[in-house]
Amino acid sequence: MNELYTAIDKALTRGEAAELLHLTEEALADGIDARRILDEALLPSMARIGEAFRCNDLYVPEVILAARAFNQCMDLLKPHFAGAVRYRHRALIGTVKGDLHDIGKTLVRMMLSAKGVDAIDIGVDADAETFVRTARENDCRVILISALLTTTMMYQKTVIDAFVKAGLRDSVRIIIGGAPVTQAFADVIGADAYGDDAYTSAELAARFLAEME
Repeated sequence: MNELYTAIDKALTRGEAAELLHLTEEALADGIDARRILDEALLPSMARIGEAFRCNDLYVPEVILAARAFNQCMDLLKPHFAGAVRYRHRALIGTVKGDLHDIGKTLVRMMLSAKGVDAIDIGVDADAETFVRTARENDCRVILISALLTTTMMYQKTVIDAFVKAGLRDSVRIIIGGAPVTQAFADVIGADAYGDDAYTSAELAARFLAEME
């Protein structure tokens, strides 16, 4: 089993989706439970990838390939779980209205998945109403708001204000991020935290969720 898990780790780190799927199917055929494959092979590997990214040992294109391979593998595993995959809490992530940047958000979502967090991604160009409605409908306790442009970063405040108006602000934790964003800006607009990179944003979200349990 250790050799198989090592092979899974190598395939995932290299972003070799076809090989990863083959190895996962082999593990299932050997009678290894889908949950064990996830908990003992895939998630630890993704955690190492996140740490390597933080230390600049892996770069964005490599991490994106790994994320895609991980997602394909999850699609393969989901039908084999004994029951639906359940999470105590969910996080919501999206890029604000007027901004079409996706890479940073995708990296955060992937790293959240590696931590076992159900991250609902509302995509790019998302308005404040979509953030609030999706959070309410899915009981999302952590909200991650991305903006990659100086012209769109103020919309992060619009989203926060929408949570205040909806009466949900006290029940959620809001993390903002993006190239032009700073801790000082987060303090001014009333965010709970600022993530200066994908790894930090995911760490903050996981910490907030753990505190809410």
